[in-house]
Amino acid sequence: MERTTSVLTISQVAELTGLSTHTLRYYERAGLMLAPIDRAPSRQRRYSDADVSFVRFLTMLRATSMPIAQVREYVDLVRAGDGATPERLELLLRHRIAVKAQLDEITTSLAAIDYKITTYQGKAPRL
Repeated sequence: MERTTSVLTISQVAELTGLSTHTLRYYERAGLMLAPIDRAPSRQRRYSDADVSFVRFLTMLRATSMPIAQVREYVDLVRAGDGATPERLELLLRHRIAVKAQLDEITTSLAAIDYKITTYQGKAPRL
């Protein structure tokens, strides 16, 4: 059985990923896509399933505050092939440490906010 791949327009990819078409174009111009985005004869971008999956992963990296320069480094390492797997792993492990630290800080801040909410709720006049 032959596996088919979807061909999506930039608007469809924007809707699927929650990114703007401007951001998708930026990712392409900035060299953040693994391969050039295919174009129809009309020059309209045509995204494959693999392109969309990679955009989703880029979105996750950016949502965890990975700087564009580091995202570009990761993309370059992916393009370099399996020989760069140890470097990709090291980059992601370092980023994981940073994300975990952010998560711990946010968890501590949330606990402080919850404490204040509980305090204020206990002092609120009852109607």
